[in-house]
Amino acid sequence: MDYKLEQHFQTLTRQIESDFGEGIDTESIMILIGVQELGQGYKEFNKDEKINLIHIATCTILEPYGYYKYSHNDEDGWPHFEIIENLPPLDSRQQEHLIKEAIITYFRQNEYYLEEE
Repeated sequence: MDYKLEQHFQTLTRQIESDFGEGIDTESIMILIGVQELGQGYKEFNKDEKINLIHIATCTILEPYGYYKYSHNDEDGWPHFEIIENLPPLDSRQQEHLIKEAIITYFRQNEYYLEEE
């Protein structure tokens, strides 16, 4: 994995932990993004809802890469996306790299993570 990317991701993780508490991992960050994009505030989410939040986050952070496009919100206010292009076959390290890069980009675009590249 790219050393600079990993440095940025660790810095971002520490920043998130200072706001939300210790023990934040990639899955937790994805849930936070999903909650943010859902826009209904935080509540207790069941297992299926957490999976849906991670899906929302995945689609949201990969949308700028051209893989997904926001479609609509359903009657409960949950966002839905269309697949624009299938992800290429990636091994686990490549997947991790893409997700971390996309998370950093998301937080930069939302002016939460402002460290220079």
